[in-house]
Amino acid sequence: MKRLAAFFAVLFAVVAVDQATKVLVRASSGPPRMYAHGTLILLHTENTGAFLSLGADLPPWAKSLIFGGVVAVLLVMFTVAVVRGTIHRTGETIASAAVIGGGLGNLLDRALRGGRVTDFLYIQLGSIHTGIFNVADMAITFGVLWLVFTMSSGKKVGGGELGVKD
Repeated sequence: MKRLAAFFAVLFAVVAVDQATKVLVRASSGPPRMYAHGTLILLHTENTGAFLSLGADLPPWAKSLIFGGVVAVLLVMFTVAVVRGTIHRTGETIASAAVIGGGLGNLLDRALRGGRVTDFLYIQLGSIHTGIFNVADMAITFGVLWLVFTMSSGKKVGGGELGVKD
């Protein structure tokens, strides 16, 4: 029960923070804002593609099918795996909640905003820079990296050895 409580708490926290930050960004206007000597830049964009605008040029029906339908099915399947206990270690459960919460945050944007996702964070360190992203993207990236690390190393991280049952 504690594992599932933590799962749903993290999932809902990710969705809430993601949606709240997007509301704030959409409500503010003006030029991009720079912080930390231009390393962190806040600017509002609306992305019709996936991460880094991948698939933005697809026909609308394909975007709806892939970014809506396929993503929704995958999120449900991933959630069922956690709830049923297929993913049962605390660390992997938290990482899964981050991925699912991030996916749900972006899926909500697409459903409520005509297929668009609000992005607003950009990092630039000299010649190294990111694409424009949001809190949901950070949660997905964190969760995926955590899961890849634990699955590839089999090390004890945040709740024991690899959290996937055979």
